[in-house]
Amino acid sequence: MNARVDTQPEERATDVPMLLAVSYLRVSTREQAERGGTDEGFSIPAQREANARKADELGARIVREFIDAGESARSADRDGLKDMLAFIAATRVAFCIVHKLDRLARNRADDVKIHEALLAAGVTLVSATESIDQTPSGMLVHGIMSSIAEFYSRNLATEVTKGLTQKLAQGGTPGRAPIGYLNVRRTDDQGREIRTVEVDPERAPLIAWAFEQYAGGETSVTALLRDLTARGLVSVPSPKRPSRPLGKNALYRVLTNPYYAGVIRYKGALHPGAHEPIVEPALFDQVQSLLKARTAHATRHVQHAHHLKGLLNCGSCGSRMLLDFATNPRGTTYAYFVCSGRAAKKTTCTRRAVPVQVAERLVADSYASITISEDDYRHLAAEVDAAFDARGAGRDQEFADLTANRARLEAESDKLLAAHFADAIDLPTLKRHQDRIRAGFADIKHRLREHDERHVGGRAFLHDSLRLLTDAHHAYARSGDADRRLANQAFYARLEITEDEQLRPRLAEPFATIVHEAAVGKEAKREHPTSSDVACFRKTHWVELRGFEPLTFSLRSSRRP
Repeated sequence: MNARVDTQPEERATDVPMLLAVSYLRVSTREQAERGGTDEGFSIPAQREANARKADELGARIVREFIDAGESARSADRDGLKDMLAFIAATRVAFCIVHKLDRLARNRADDVKIHEALLAAGVTLVSATESIDQTPSGMLVHGIMSSIAEFYSRNLATEVTKGLTQKLAQGGTPGRAPIGYLNVRRTDDQGREIRTVEVDPERAPLIAWAFEQYAGGETSVTALLRDLTARGLVSVPSPKRPSRPLGKNALYRVLTNPYYAGVIRYKGALHPGAHEPIVEPALFDQVQSLLKARTAHATRHVQHAHHLKGLLNCGSCGSRMLLDFATNPRGTTYAYFVCSGRAAKKTTCTRRAVPVQVAERLVADSYASITISEDDYRHLAAEVDAAFDARGAGRDQEFADLTANRARLEAESDKLLAAHFADAIDLPTLKRHQDRIRAGFADIKHRLREHDERHVGGRAFLHDSLRLLTDAHHAYARSGDADRRLANQAFYARLEITEDEQLRPRLAEPFATIVHEAAVGKEAKREHPTSSDVACFRKTHWVELRGFEPLTFSLRSSRRP
């Protein structure tokens, strides 16, 4: 009997070969990996179960499982992912199953590379919770969802920035305090951690002395550094780095840091700090005046602004093209773009300089070739709307679950308050449960906001990208220099000028794919004039999205209704 049981699957396998699959699982943080968790999407066991169900639906057997525990998807440099790609390259596998696309990648460029590796191995990417396939619509959905995952990842950084901004508004110090101060952590009576910044009694007097010495006008930064080192000024030790004397650049940063006068500089803006100043504002200002006066004669303040500056490359050697000026014997000045490789003799390039007017004309003319028709716009816009509608329908249950959880937490909060007022639970117990409920509310609020931003924000951005291309040429011609520069940075990944003064542009995504597929669609229409699929959008990839805000104000205002 055992023999028959063992041979029957083999006989069946001969008649109907079993499809093989790999399963990829990932959680973002080490804490999630160690805790395990129960929430779908954040738990390894939950992902494993969902992937197994998907394999059963496909009639496939999972032969290997690859896990990245506590690894972010912002980077493709993950051991589990690399092992999986190596495995499928050497093994006949039909499917790669992930719980959600954002488990695989939250960077669109990495997503494209991973997907290309899967396609090269003949492997179909399958999401256990999302509807994606290899059809044109499925590929569009894949691209959109990958782009949205990247937006979500970048949005996390935005949330961190918001927290730092709030801290600054209260006078707090973002990050590590500079030398002369100490970051101090204390615990209050209720067990909460309190972080403050205090004056370093060892180093602060030396910092104050440095400002006073330099303000006297009798010493230089180099001489001051030598005197401070002799007096024993060293950095604060850390677990990874011992104390050591300051360098000249570090001392210069000290002398120019308004933090010592009670002001916090963050992202170019100044904020009043809650910490104790080491020097008076008047003394700090005096030091800044001396520093500027002593460096003014050694610094060239020649700024030549141009909307193409820093954006052009030499078509012969690939080097950056620099803005330069030449003056003839009659005193007339001419502007040119010159190859930096040839100018610095770093390459053997021999190309001629390009007059600025020629470069301007080449770039302006290039916008005529990337403009898409209204028919192309309407077709792609319909594809985008259909994909977002399909994705939104699949998340209705998740939205309902989040709403129900919010109502449950509200009810629990009311019961806890009633129990406390009835003396059934004490105040510390009430506070502990309230903290847990507040954390739950915050998580639900964040996920509901994410639900809306992914759907509404992503749809709006892709529509904006499509609409910009319908009037790119005329909009660029009507824009000022500042908006032209922004447009060139948004539309183009690289602009090269060849030896015969021709522009060789490389479009940035998603514009490159849109323009390419529109051209393919026009060719298909000429070959098959009866086809209803005019644009023939077979392989729509939305690569390296820059955000969900309009690219430029002038280009946006030029759109047709």
